[in-house]
Amino acid sequence: MMVRFSSTSASARTAARSALCGLALATLAPAPATAQNLPLIRDTEIENLLNDYARPIFRAANLGTGRIKVRIVQNDAFNAFVLDGRNVFVHTGTLMQAETPNEVIGVIAHESGHITGGHMAALKARIAQDQLKCTIAQVLGIGAMVAGGVMGGDSARELGGAGQGIMAGGCEIVMRGLLAERRQQESAADQAGLSFLNATKQSGRGMLATFERFAQQEYLSDAYKQAYARSHPLSRDRLARLRQLVEGSPYFPARDPPQLQLRHDLMRAKLSGYMEPPQTVFNRYPPTDNTLPARYARALGYFFQGGPGALDKALSEMDALLRERPQNPYFWEVKGDLLMRTGKTREAIPFLRQALKLEPTATLINVQLATALLSLEDPNTLAEAIDLLRKSLVVDDNPNAYLQLANAYYKVGKQAEAEAMMAQAYFLKSDIKQAQIFAKRAQSKLRTGSPEWLKNDDIINYKPET
Repeated sequence: MMVRFSSTSASARTAARSALCGLALATLAPAPATAQNLPLIRDTEIENLLNDYARPIFRAANLGTGRIKVRIVQNDAFNAFVLDGRNVFVHTGTLMQAETPNEVIGVIAHESGHITGGHMAALKARIAQDQLKCTIAQVLGIGAMVAGGVMGGDSARELGGAGQGIMAGGCEIVMRGLLAERRQQESAADQAGLSFLNATKQSGRGMLATFERFAQQEYLSDAYKQAYARSHPLSRDRLARLRQLVEGSPYFPARDPPQLQLRHDLMRAKLSGYMEPPQTVFNRYPPTDNTLPARYARALGYFFQGGPGALDKALSEMDALLRERPQNPYFWEVKGDLLMRTGKTREAIPFLRQALKLEPTATLINVQLATALLSLEDPNTLAEAIDLLRKSLVVDDNPNAYLQLANAYYKVGKQAEAEAMMAQAYFLKSDIKQAQIFAKRAQSKLRTGSPEWLKNDDIINYKPET
């Protein structure tokens, strides 16, 4: 059915729109990050662009080409961060606010500097150590206060005050040390990131622009700071050093290629169209703007505005884009997505097939096409759907693909395989209890020692870290 929004808030609209995409559709479908429980979105066009941004940086940082993944967090704030040595998380707010590819590339380079510097492991070790120090200070402080209480009189007041001082002062010293270490790590990540940019003959202008944008945040309390300013403390000295290094690079004048800038603008338009209220989309991309990105955003804005003729207006705009850029797989994908959202699944399938033909390695389009085929309830399409899903899972552990494959296996009577796929899906969604329930069901029916039996055995014996 067509999506219609009336008196809901912007956040409610975004949540409802994402929920509609749900488990079935690949385009901007949210999924939790394993173990971090972060609201992630998946989209082929955006992921491919970010991978193109990151690949040269990761190679220059000796991080390989497939070891690190760039993941997209659905959040309006400008922020990016690393939690481990395997992922760089970038907010949708960063992608929307960054006006050039170089700004996003600078952020990725900086976060890569944190990974190569082992900063997260060092920070975790420091926090664990400081917690011990703070605990000792609290124990000593409590001991002094207790001793004062036993002694009584003036001694009690003096020792009681001393105990409170030990507790407060000990933790304050620890906190100052931790903040000093964080500032050192940020400065080191700047220098490492710039070395990666220089190695790939790219400007540090975007990195500098990002940090200059947030320099004024240093003077605000944490309650009013942007997320990026809070998580990346920026001193005046650090900014001055960064500016000197960036402007001294022989690649400072380098600019983003026009084709890359167009892809960046299309990404921003797509995010706006899918995630912002239609009126915001139309204000950001008024009818007087006839650029490709503006028309892309407005097509989505027309669709989500709802009402009579909304789908026709959106499809008409998409058809015009396809006439102009017939080799763009994402325009075909979006047209198929809009048709699927209105229940016109059979009509959507040719457009998804064309998208996959133009982008044959797009695992998310594989899943979306398979989902469309399964919804037809046609026995003749089941084998193709299963093949598409299995191919996608070779390179992309996607819980949505496992769920759809489970659905397909149920339809062809493969109960054990279906339950095994359900176990994998729940495991990737961090629902360990449900994963183990399905794994036990599947394992009892699978051949002992087979690959699927072993995968389910791993799930059954999995114990979350505490």
